[in-house]
Amino acid sequence: MRFRLLATLLLASVTATAAENVVVIRAARMIDGKSAKVIAPAIVVIRGNHIESIGGTAPAGAKIIDLGDMTLLPGLIDAHVHALLQGDVTSEDYDVQLFKESLAYRALRGSRALKIGLENGFTTMRDLETEGAMYTDVDLKRAINNGIIPGPRLVVSTRAMSVTGGYGPSGYSPEITYPMGVQIVDGVEGGRKAVREQIAHGADWIKVYADRSYFIDEDGKLSSIPTFTLEEMKAIVDEAHRLRHKVAAHAMARPGLTNAIAAGVDSIEHGVAISDELLDQMVAKGIWLCPTLTVTEYVAPGRAAEGRAIWAKMPGFHHDSFARALHKGVKIAFGTDIGGFPWDVNGAKEFEYETRFGMTPMQAIVSATRSAAELLDMADRVGTIENGKLADLVAVPGNPLDDITAMQRVAFVMKDGVVYKHP
Repeated sequence: MRFRLLATLLLASVTATAAENVVVIRAARMIDGKSAKVIAPAIVVIRGNHIESIGGTAPAGAKIIDLGDMTLLPGLIDAHVHALLQGDVTSEDYDVQLFKESLAYRALRGSRALKIGLENGFTTMRDLETEGAMYTDVDLKRAINNGIIPGPRLVVSTRAMSVTGGYGPSGYSPEITYPMGVQIVDGVEGGRKAVREQIAHGADWIKVYADRSYFIDEDGKLSSIPTFTLEEMKAIVDEAHRLRHKVAAHAMARPGLTNAIAAGVDSIEHGVAISDELLDQMVAKGIWLCPTLTVTEYVAPGRAAEGRAIWAKMPGFHHDSFARALHKGVKIAFGTDIGGFPWDVNGAKEFEYETRFGMTPMQAIVSATRSAAELLDMADRVGTIENGKLADLVAVPGNPLDDITAMQRVAFVMKDGVVYKHP
C-alpha cells in the first residue's frame, strides 16, 4: 500500500511538472520556414525546449501566450556577425578597438552585442572571427550555453586567417609590436597547422581572407589582390574538411573568388562582384553565398570619404552581383556582417536590402531561417517550425510579406523554450 501511494504521488508530481513546462503560443498567422503559404491562425505547443505539436487544441494546464495580430516565425539566423567588433567604418575605428580595449572589455561589449542580437530575433548566429580578440568568441559561446549571459546559439570561427601583409592594422613603425586582426599564416604547412590550432581551441568553422586591396581593372570590373596562393588555400580547405569542419571565405572580387571556389570552400562571404562564370561554378559545387548587403551600404560612404574612393562604387557592384546570384540559383544564406557596423543598428535591415535587390519577402525570410540552418548543418534542430525541433520562435507585428520592415520590429523572442522578449 505504501509503495502504491508513493508511486501515485510521484506520478502526480511528474504530471504537474510536465504541465508547468507546456506552453502554447497563439498568433494570427505563422510562416513556418518550409511552406510557401502563410498558416492562419497559428497554434504551437512547446514542451520544455522542443516543439511538441502544431495546431489542435491547448493541452490542459498549459500556459497560453496569445500574440494577437502577429506573425510567428522560426528563430532568425544571422550567418555572418562579429560580436567582438563594434563598428569599423574607418581604419581608426578598427585600430582603437585593437590597441586601446582589453580582451576583457571587448568581451563585455561582445556580451552586450549578443543580447541586442537575441532581442532583435536572432536566436542563432555564426560569428566569423574575433578581430584580434583571439579565442574570446569561444568563451562567449560557453557563457551563453552555461546560462551566464543571454545570447544567441553561437557557431564560432575564432581568429580567421590571412597572409603576411594581407590584413590590418597596418602602416605603423616596424619597430612596434601590436596585435593583428587575424592569425597570419604563410605556406601550405602553415595553413594546415593553423587549422589544427584553431579547431583545437574551439573553432566550429574556419574563416579565410581570400583577397584584399580592391581596384577597378582595365575592363571596368572590380578586381583585387589575392592573399593565399591556390595551393595554400587548397591545403587549408583540405585540412578543415579532413577534420570535419567547414570553411568560409571572405572574397569580393575575381582573383580571390577564383581561388576560394577552386579550393572548394563552403561559403563565400560578401561576393561583391562575382562573374556569371564563377556563379555557375558555385551552383555546380553547392557553394553558399552569404551576401552581407547591409554592411556594404553602411560602410561605403565613410570609407570613400576617408580616401578609399573604390568604396563609392562597391554598392553598385554588390547589388548587381546579388541579383545575378539569385537568378542563377546560388544558395543564399542571410548574413549581415554586423560588428562591421554598430550593433545598435538592427541587423534585420538586411531583409529590406534583400527584397530591394531581387528577393521576394518569403525568399528573404527563408534565407534567414531554413537556408541559414542548412548552411550551418543545423536543419535538424532549427530553421523551421516543426514537431521535434528546438523551440526557437519569434513574432513580428502584422504580416511581413506585406511589409518586410516588420522584421525590424520583433516583439517576441523564444530560444530553447525560454522567453527573452514579450510584448
